[in-house]
Amino acid sequence: MRRISKRSLMLVAAAVLVLFLISGVFSGCSGQADASNNSTDGSENGFEDTELVIQGSDTLLEVSQNWAESFMDANPGINISVTGGGSGTGIAALINKTADLANASRDIKDKEIDAAKDQGLDIQEYTVAWDGISVIINNNNPVDELSIEQISKIYTGEIDNWNEVGGNDGEIVVVSRDSSSGTYVYFKERVVQLNGEMEENDYTQMALFMASNSAIREEVSENDNAIAYIGLGYLNDSVKAVNVIGEEAKEGVAPSIENVQDGSYPISRPLYVYTADLELTDLEQAFLDFAIGEEGQAIALKIGFVPLSK
Repeated sequence: MRRISKRSLMLVAAAVLVLFLISGVFSGCSGQADASNNSTDGSENGFEDTELVIQGSDTLLEVSQNWAESFMDANPGINISVTGGGSGTGIAALINKTADLANASRDIKDKEIDAAKDQGLDIQEYTVAWDGISVIINNNNPVDELSIEQISKIYTGEIDNWNEVGGNDGEIVVVSRDSSSGTYVYFKERVVQLNGEMEENDYTQMALFMASNSAIREEVSENDNAIAYIGLGYLNDSVKAVNVIGEEAKEGVAPSIENVQDGSYPISRPLYVYTADLELTDLEQAFLDFAIGEEGQAIALKIGFVPLSK
């Protein structure tokens, strides 16, 4: 029998070591791939989709962002994008298929429904909360209450000095949301046009139109003669909310959750989410269920909106 040299044994051992190392490298690479594939994504929560795009009403922006954050915390791997821009902007994005859900603080218009049908969409409406519209003035303004009729006349320009409604002598600065806002549309119909009874009424040409509730609140806080309207959820101590006297009422009612729920506050409205079709994805359905469920409504209440039920 031929004797194997010491040098040959060393070569064999080296070859075995190389094979072992190569095997370990490939094994490690395989392990890394598995770890990457096992990273958390929406499919682990039973959702086929992992992305949800929501756009629309600035009134709903803060509460919708909070809903999204809570929902994502409970469902790792899901990504929800929420932006504002106004109800009209959100509905347009839904129709153009660049958004999955549209937040709106007004009813969808007939022309928007027609545009959706042209795109093969069957728009569906979901009420997710209620909102009271606060009429606000500067904290230095002595006026405490205004009637719906007085507010209408202020916004049409018929009343243009605070001394005409019990205030100091000073030209009223009328501030409004811009025309893309659902709040603009609702306030025009409900207040400026006196619930549609004065359809010829329109905002005064002297009105200052602004793009967000926050910008309006800041303007009023810095202008002694300004008047504006914002969603109840945006009301804080930097401005003063006047009590509003309804058409059939004798006394002013403060904008509050309780007064919206019992129907005594005269400027309130439902808030909506619109979907592109009756058939929702699992993710869309789960998010809407969360928003109108107990936890979602508690979030809405905390921010200052009115829950769907007491």
